Amino acid sequence: MGLDFTAIDFETANSHNASACSVGMVKVRDGKVVDKSGWLIRPPLGYDAFNEWNTRIHGIMAPDVENAPLWSEQLPDLVAFAAGDVLVAHNAGFDMGVITAACAASFVDCPDFSYLCSLQVARRTYNLDSYRLPVAAMAAGFEDFHHHNALADAEACAAIIVHAANRHDAIDLPHLATITGQRLGAIGPAAAAASTAHRSMALG
Repeated sequence: MGLDFTAIDFETANSHNASACSVGMVKVRDGKVVDKSGWLIRPPLGYDAFNEWNTRIHGIMAPDVENAPLWSEQLPDLVAFAAGDVLVAHNAGFDMGVITAACAASFVDCPDFSYLCSLQVARRTYNLDSYRLPVAAMAAGFEDFHHHNALADAEACAAIIVHAANRHDAIDLPHLATITGQRLGAIGPAAAAASTAHRSMALG
């Protein structure tokens, strides 16, 4: 097993995590990008108002997603692209929160995913004044990308992980997590069950 993962990034219509309006995904096999995809998403009903501030950041407006698939309709494509990979995202708590919140708002089950945060990897790899995605990506040699375009951000995230793994001589993603003092996070029913079991053991 080599350095295999899928990098992911979401943009949202407003401040609520459920309001995903675009996604970018980049598949890495043995440290090389082998596939990438991105698409617009129509946010779930009730979470579909576009905030001016968000639009100013990513440039996506309500008319742009009128004919886009709803979260519930595009979720199978997202899961199929990831194909069981560990997900990687910059500030992964946000992106994993988008998946869980959008699923809840759409009344669909949240898929099981393990994940690693490239922001935390960057903090333990580089000595920078800021660890924002553009700065960390520059340290990894990935420059001049369209920040807040979901696919471009996912590519930048992937570049950080590949560069960090090479720098730490990590053989795979779990090894990189260990070297950088992290544990792989998890979302979905399996993660919830494991958390419940852990709490039960602690109380017992």
